[in-house]
Amino acid sequence: MPSKQVKEFNEYRSKMNDKILSGDHKIIKRIFNLDTNAYKEGHLSVKTKELLGLVASAVLRCDDCIKYHLENCYKEGITKEEMMESMSIATLVGGTIVIPHLRRAYEFWEELENTDL
Repeated sequence: MPSKQVKEFNEYRSKMNDKILSGDHKIIKRIFNLDTNAYKEGHLSVKTKELLGLVASAVLRCDDCIKYHLENCYKEGITKEEMMESMSIATLVGGTIVIPHLRRAYEFWEELENTDL
């Protein structure tokens, strides 16, 4: 069973995506579609793309994006060590301002480890 934090994040994300995508917003729908397709298997593996997304999200300091990519990384079988090495690159590139996001990312990863996905 998902932890409370993971469950709440996924329920809110799903609810709001459904609301947003139910409208007649062609550009938003295309952006969502582009995002979905960008992370599919290609010349780069899904694992690599998710780690790239995680690093970019950390550098841009988007906690929702970090959580989204952490969960996808976890589902793809990325290890805690691989995630932390990627987050170390994000912290190096983004600077010390990324450290609070690193803390929350680590905490969310621990939640993922303690849940059934």
